[in-house]
Amino acid sequence: MSDANNAPRPQRNTKADHHYRFHMPHVHLGSVFGDDWFALKAESFARFFGTPTFLIAQTLIVAVWIAVNMLGFTKFDVYPFILLNLAFSLQAAYAAPLILLAQTRQADRDKAHSDADARHREDIATANEQRQALAAKQTEQLVVLLEQNTQLTALTKQMSERIEALTLELHSQLARRDAST
Repeated sequence: MSDANNAPRPQRNTKADHHYRFHMPHVHLGSVFGDDWFALKAESFARFFGTPTFLIAQTLIVAVWIAVNMLGFTKFDVYPFILLNLAFSLQAAYAAPLILLAQTRQADRDKAHSDADARHREDIATANEQRQALAAKQTEQLVVLLEQNTQLTALTKQMSERIEALTLELHSQLARRDAST
């Protein structure tokens, strides 16, 4: 075995991929029909059935088919176009299961995305509750600090008034002493 097989895969860390971080826990889930080559090609083919390209191409093929047979260029499928009807039946026989396969795979993806979105909303709600609790705690601490500040301010005012009173008393005693001498 080479070291390339054991090498860690590089992490994609772009802003565009950042919102998919909640979907990462679901990456390991396999589809009901698997993720092999056939399932992926069948799904892409079923998705192609609903495109304007397919509808226009099919319309053109049917118009050419009918025109070639009606104008007499060839007679491989004359009116009532049994071969064309058989081709449509064959197409429908394969299209229906392929479309159901694509719908089932899309439903699986939608469910996984829905689960990831629900977890994300729960994580946001939990984080919001934690932020609100922290804000309430900080508000309580701020109220306590404001009360302590108010008490210290009142104490400072009392001490300033007491110092002023003592200073006036000292000045009056010194003035009396100077007057008596």
